[in-house]
Amino acid sequence: MPGIFAVLAVGFVGWRLIRRVPRKRTPRFSDRSPATRAHARGEAGEATVRAELCRVLTTLCGDDYYLHDGAVLLRHAPGTAFPTAEIDHLAVTPFGLFVIETKNWSGLIEPGTTCDELVRVAINGERETRRSPLAQNRTKVAFLCAKLPKVWTIEGLGVFAAPDCTLHPDLPPTLIQSNELSHCLRLKRHKFRLSGQTPVNVSTAWKAIMLNASIDAKDLEEHYERVRVNPKVVFENAV
Repeated sequence: MPGIFAVLAVGFVGWRLIRRVPRKRTPRFSDRSPATRAHARGEAGEATVRAELCRVLTTLCGDDYYLHDGAVLLRHAPGTAFPTAEIDHLAVTPFGLFVIETKNWSGLIEPGTTCDELVRVAINGERETRRSPLAQNRTKVAFLCAKLPKVWTIEGLGVFAAPDCTLHPDLPPTLIQSNELSHCLRLKRHKFRLSGQTPVNVSTAWKAIMLNASIDAKDLEEHYERVRVNPKVVFENAV
C-alpha cells in the first residue's frame, strides 16, 4: 500500500510540473503572413495615437470632446459593392472635427511625385512609394463636409505613430508625428478661438455623424470581410 501512495505522489508532482510548462501559443493566423504582421503593426500604431489623442484632448477640452474607442465606418456609397469607408480616429471637439488616418511606418518619409503619394526610405536605403494618408482621408472629409453643417470645421490629419519615423520638412503640416499632436491641436484650438466662431456642440455633432456612419460590430466585421476578400479596395501599404 505505501508503494501505491508513493507512485500517486510522484504522479501528482509530475502533473503539477507539466501544468507549469507554458504552452506554445497557437496563432489565429500564420505568424509568417506579411498581411497579419502589417495588420498587427497598424493596430499598435492606432492604439498609440488614440492614447495620445485622449491625453491631448483632455488637456485642451476637459471632458467636452468625443473620441470613439475604435474605428468609425462612413456609409459613403450605399447600394454599391463597397458601401463603407473606415476612419481610424474621429475626434469631435468644440473647435472642430478631425478625421485622422494613422500610419505606423518606420524610416524617412519624403514627398512623392504627386500630392497623393509619399516615399518611404528604409534604413537600408530602399525606397517605396505609398499612398498618402491625406489622400486616403480626402473623400472621407469631403463626405462629412457634404453631410454636416457648413459652420463646422472638418479637417483631415495624417499621424505617424512609430518613434523611428522621420518626416521630411517639405511635407504638409497636416502630416505629423504622434508627439506633435499636442502642438498641432493647440494651434487649431487657438485659431478657432480667434475666429469668433460658435463652438461645436459635441453631442449634437456626434449624433449628426451617426446618421451617416456606424460603429456597430456587425457592420465593422462585414466591412473587414469585404477588405479581406477584395484587398484591392484598400490601397496597398495601408498601415
